[in-house]
Amino acid sequence: MAKLSTSIEPAEMQHLVETLGAIGEQPGGGIIRHVYDKAWVAAREQLGAWMREAGLEVRGDAVGNLFGRIEGESPRTILTGSHFDTVVLGGRYDGALGVLSALAALRALRSLGKPRKTLEMVALCEEEDSRFHSNFWGTRGILGRIDAAEIDALHDLDRVTIGEAMRTVGLDPGRLRDAMRDDIDAFVELHIEQGRIMFDEGIPLGIVDTITGLYRFRVSVEGRTDHAGTTPMDLRRDALQAAAHMARAMTGIVEDIGRPAVVTNGWWDAQPGAWNIVPGLVRFSVDLRHPDEARKQEIATRLRQRCDEIAADHLVSVSYEVVGDVQPMDMHPSVKSELAAAAEARGVQWRPMISGAGHDSQVMATRIPTAMLFVPSVEGRSHSAAEYTTPEDAARGATVLAEALHRLAY
Repeated sequence: MAKLSTSIEPAEMQHLVETLGAIGEQPGGGIIRHVYDKAWVAAREQLGAWMREAGLEVRGDAVGNLFGRIEGESPRTILTGSHFDTVVLGGRYDGALGVLSALAALRALRSLGKPRKTLEMVALCEEEDSRFHSNFWGTRGILGRIDAAEIDALHDLDRVTIGEAMRTVGLDPGRLRDAMRDDIDAFVELHIEQGRIMFDEGIPLGIVDTITGLYRFRVSVEGRTDHAGTTPMDLRRDALQAAAHMARAMTGIVEDIGRPAVVTNGWWDAQPGAWNIVPGLVRFSVDLRHPDEARKQEIATRLRQRCDEIAADHLVSVSYEVVGDVQPMDMHPSVKSELAAAAEARGVQWRPMISGAGHDSQVMATRIPTAMLFVPSVEGRSHSAAEYTTPEDAARGATVLAEALHRLAY
């Protein structure tokens, strides 16, 4: 078996990042590249051109995922990649770096000849949920987890359905099932950390043990609308003040529990929303994350119990609507061990990580042996135009990825 002796260079990664990052970039900074929009089409075309230049066999699937393939002795496939859509005004690295690292890795491996197993990279069409509520559309297509009803039910802010958007880019939503795969033996995803643990500790590489669980619920607090000038403070049933106390109490509970538990109240709706009316109805979101399922559920129960107590104190009512409950997902031990062996073979220091963000790997791992590599995010910035990973860290991660793929496929 031929040995992979070369390393991927920082300049190569920087060129790829800058070129792809310019597609969909906005005048004020940040990228808008949403599934099936014009920037998405242009980015997909650029990725396809690079794949062909690298000597890969290129094809797209029924949902718009793009693959570059090195045919092996066996059709059983080792797959690597990530998504190339962005959040609104996102950065150049989230998702995209995993796609570009996969490209660089397969370009390096191509010269070694035919692998034992087929090796393939994928640019997943959508992960971010930015245009449609279609989270993990690309991965769900591969796993056959898209419900046909979603084609007409999911729509963007302009009321364009996802099925209509697919047709505008030449895809037939009636052929969803054609995207399903049953030939994948392992999936490896390189991603930026999107936090600052590795940056603060000076660790160049992370290998993910677990992707955190996510519990989301909407809190509705109902009080009474009253005149803002004539209603004494002690006679009010102010839904906003009660809700604010609830949010602060949630934060305090999770702060006391400590890492890795986190809670966020990022969406608020106060009604009737006037300066001179005491708010009578407030709805707000709760995004709770923890990598242990039992602990996640226990914390969620504690948060709701404390909200019940605060509601009683403020003479308001409170109700809850669960909108998402995703279990934590452990990465596959044998694939992780290949990543660790690859890092050690390349002399790269690494540490085990918990991912606080969701990733395509979390969905892939429900059916396919999966593992993740993290590279540092400078100052932990992500989902922002300020997102940055140094060319040296990007090249180091891509080199370890190539080494791991060599071990898995050759």
